Amino acid sequence: MPDSGSPDAEYDVVVVGAGVVGCAVARELAGHSLRVALVEASGDVGDGTSKANTAILHTGFDAVPGSLESGLVREGRRRLAAYAAETGIPVEPVGALLVAWDQEQLAALPRLADKAAANAYRATRLLGPDELRAREPHLGPGALGALEVPGESIVCPWTTTLAYATQAVRSGVDLHLNCPVRNADPGRPHRLHTPRGTLGARFVVNACGLHADTFDALFGRHDFRVTPRRGQLIVFDKFARGLVRHILLPVPGALGKGVLVAPTVYGNVMLGPTAEDLDDRTATGSTAEGLAALRAQGRRILPALLDEEVTAVYAGLRAATEVDDYRVSARPGLRYVTVGGIRSTGLTASLAIAAHVVGLLRDAGLRTGAPRPRTPIRMPNLGEAFPRPYRDAELIAGDGAYGSVVCHCERVTRGEVRDAFASTIPPASLDGLRRRTRARGGRCQGFHCGATLRSMLEEAGRA
Repeated sequence: MPDSGSPDAEYDVVVVGAGVVGCAVARELAGHSLRVALVEASGDVGDGTSKANTAILHTGFDAVPGSLESGLVREGRRRLAAYAAETGIPVEPVGALLVAWDQEQLAALPRLADKAAANAYRATRLLGPDELRAREPHLGPGALGALEVPGESIVCPWTTTLAYATQAVRSGVDLHLNCPVRNADPGRPHRLHTPRGTLGARFVVNACGLHADTFDALFGRHDFRVTPRRGQLIVFDKFARGLVRHILLPVPGALGKGVLVAPTVYGNVMLGPTAEDLDDRTATGSTAEGLAALRAQGRRILPALLDEEVTAVYAGLRAATEVDDYRVSARPGLRYVTVGGIRSTGLTASLAIAAHVVGLLRDAGLRTGAPRPRTPIRMPNLGEAFPRPYRDAELIAGDGAYGSVVCHCERVTRGEVRDAFASTIPPASLDGLRRRTRARGGRCQGFHCGATLRSMLEEAGRA
C-alpha cells in the first residue's frame, strides 16, 4: 500500500527514488517473492525529471553504438511498446524527420543513417526537399532534406510512471512518499534514515536522478558528478496540431538532440527543449532568454506555429554526467546498485534498465526465487487518439459522472477525477491530479475549473 504506515521495517530491497526508472525497478522486483520498498522524497511518484520531458518513445537510432544506453534503449522500446498496449498507456507511432537546414547538416544525414544501422535500426530513409515538403507542408523555407526515422513515437510519460508504480504497489511493494533519505549506515543490513523512521535493507538501489551522486556519497561512492541540464519547453494549443505530422528533429549537437517540434498524445504541439548546464538542482523555472531562443528556432522550423496560442511553458532538469552514457553499476560487496546519468532516453529504456538492474542485484547475491505473476492493471486513457469518457455514451449511460465535464479545456469529467482520488496511488495535489487526468492542463490553466477541483481535492481528504 502507498504510505503504508511507518517505514520502520526490514526489506530485501529498497529502491530510492520514484521517478520512471525507480518505479520500473520496483515493478520488476515485484515479479519475485521479495519484500520491496519504493522510497520517494516527494509527495508523488514521477514528480521530478520524469514529469517534464519530451515524451518521445525513442528508437535509439542516434545513441553511441555499443554503449549501455544504446542496448537498453533498443530493448526498452520493445518492452515499453508491448507494455503500453497491455496497460493502456497512450502511444502514437507518428515517426520522425531529422531535418537538415544547411549543407553541413545535409552531409551529416548519411552518417546518421549509418549510425542508426550500427544501433541495429535499419529503417531510416533519406528524403529530398520535395518529398520532405510534401510530408510536412508547413515547414519553414530552406529545408534541404531529411532523414526519416519511422519508428519514433510519442507517449504519455505521466501514465507510464504511474502504471509502473501502480502495478508494483498492487503486487506487494510498499511505497513510502514524503520520505527523503537523510542519511545511511551501510552494513548488513543497510540502515536508511528518514524523518519518518529507519528502513533496513539487504540491498539498495539508488535511482535518485539528479541526486544520484549525492546519494552515492552516503555509501562512500564518488564515481561521477551530476550536472543539471535544464530543458525549457513551450506547449502550443490544440489548434496547432494540424501544422505538424511527425516529430521534427534537428541534427544532434554536443549537448543533446537539440530543439524539436513534436505533437503530444494530448493533442498539443511542443517546442523545445533548450540545453543549459547549471549548478542549481532545483532551477526548473523558465527564463525570458530561453523562451525567446526557442521561439526564434521554432519560427525557422514551423513559422505558422508562432501564430498559435501558448498553453503552457515548463522546464525540466536532466541528469547529465561527465560521459555520454548511463552510469549504471553494482557494488556486489556493498550490496548496492547505482542507476545514474539517465537522461532523456530514460523513459524509453526504463523497463530494460529495470531488468538490467535486477540482473546486477542477482550477481551481487540477491536470491530472487521463482518469478511470480504481477497483478494486471489497466490505466485510464489520457490520449486524444483513443476513446475518452466524455465521448463514451455507453459508459455515461451507466454512470452519469462520466458525462459531467469539469475541465472543459481538456474535457475531463467528474467521474475521471473521482476515479483518480480512489486509485491505488491517489494524487495529493492539483498538479498530481493533472498528471492523472489532464485537468487544469488546457488553455485556461485551471482558471475556470480550479476552484471546483480544489473542492473535490479537499472532499477527498487529499489537500
